[in-house]
Amino acid sequence: MQIHSLGSDLCEEEYSLIGIHTALEDFKLAYLLNNKLGTRFYKSKEELNFEINEKETSFSIFNFSNKKYDFEWFLIANSSKRENQKESNELLLTSETKTYLIPEKKKVDFFIKVSGSLQYNFVEEIINKIKTIDQVITSYAIDKNKLKSKDFLIF
Repeated sequence: MQIHSLGSDLCEEEYSLIGIHTALEDFKLAYLLNNKLGTRFYKSKEELNFEINEKETSFSIFNFSNKKYDFEWFLIANSSKRENQKESNELLLTSETKTYLIPEKKKVDFFIKVSGSLQYNFVEEIINKIKTIDQVITSYAIDKNKLKSKDFLIF
């Protein structure tokens, strides 16, 4: 009698991940990507919300659905800033806390997640087009299997 088991790969979503380094704000990057890639990124009604270190943290997210190829695209901010206010000797002091979605990639400003199984040359073509945007410092493919925090990208 043969025994069959279901591997852990069954639950894992298939997607490609691209990292982008830029000083642009999320809406401006989405606009430039739409022009360069022919996408139609739009601001999601809801942000990605997580509780990290017992504090609620939100990351902006933009969506694009490609009906022709049946791909879902997401533009995700890697950092979230929160102002902390503290009163000291009648002074109101503010400080800023920065939290990262993927802490091991702190230098990445945004991720593009494309759901589905993509050809390597298609991902390279996207990366090369992103690199031609003047305000983008660099862009590259990220191996999701080497990320410790990849669970934050499953939504």
